[in-house]
Amino acid sequence: MQNRSNKTRLHRHIAPLVGALLLGLGIAAHADDVQDANKLFKQGQHVQALDKVDGYLAGKPKDAQARFLKGLILTEQGKSTDAIRIFTGLTEDYPELPEPYNNLAVLYASQGQYDKAKQSLEMAIRTHPSYATAHENLGDIYAKMASQAYDRALQLDRSNTSTQTKLAMIQDLFSNGTRPKPVTPITPRPVAAEPVVAVASKPITVAAAPSEKASKPAASDKSDDVLKTVKAWAAAWSAQNSKKYLSFYAPDFNVPGKQSRKEWEASRKERIAKPKSIEVDISETSVDFSDASHATVKFRQTYRASHMKTSSRKTLLMVKSGGDWRIQDERTR
Repeated sequence: MQNRSNKTRLHRHIAPLVGALLLGLGIAAHADDVQDANKLFKQGQHVQALDKVDGYLAGKPKDAQARFLKGLILTEQGKSTDAIRIFTGLTEDYPELPEPYNNLAVLYASQGQYDKAKQSLEMAIRTHPSYATAHENLGDIYAKMASQAYDRALQLDRSNTSTQTKLAMIQDLFSNGTRPKPVTPITPRPVAAEPVVAVASKPITVAAAPSEKASKPAASDKSDDVLKTVKAWAAAWSAQNSKKYLSFYAPDFNVPGKQSRKEWEASRKERIAKPKSIEVDISETSVDFSDASHATVKFRQTYRASHMKTSSRKTLLMVKSGGDWRIQDERTR
């Protein structure tokens, strides 16, 4: 039932997302040898890139970024076994990183090992519940596993029209190319333009007192209030003050996954306390209001810890309660 073509299609949908992770891990912040290897990798000179990375790892064998790049190079060279070994090692040494788990899932999926791919993606989501790429990839894996199950059911009963319809729907999903187009490993994913009420591209200043004729605050003033809260949230995270950090989440915050609020808070406290240092910066901010008490904040978040650096687009759904803005939902992509 077109099993071979579906397997190829699934791999095409998932694999391009691997390269984008190279940006998130901040290769540019590292030594010249890694930067050179990064450029060679982008140019398709995989042998030379691998030599550079191996030379760097000879002196710093535990470096997460260099090892991640080596895993990408080996993947592009078709050396899946070696790449799996690299990414598995990263999950063992840095279990808090979701990206190596995602890459393992890509490699397992390309080999048709969908159970292992599913387990790896579930681990990625457990370490980073708002990791959108892993959620999307897990959906692809579930769809492929369903396709295999329907295929087996039809082999046992060819007259089952319901199963035929379900299988056709899944095959159509993959054949129509509904996933994003591939992105290059080095170039950032373009951000689509969206309608924005107010954009903060410079430091926030205290708003002037409203005139007597003003009946309600201007949109820019409201945006400043929301962004001050978001910046304070990032500052608490950077200071590793988990109590203050958690205070920015609304009582009805949409806890990711199947965790309880208590379990989620315990997990966040552990992840905040574990690194020796944390620095969270936000940029490219925008605020859009649906009404006076609900706002959507979008920005680029750069996270630096003692052993890693990531960069991603984040969306916070904010709600105003008791005069203060709080986070009601949090999404990462």
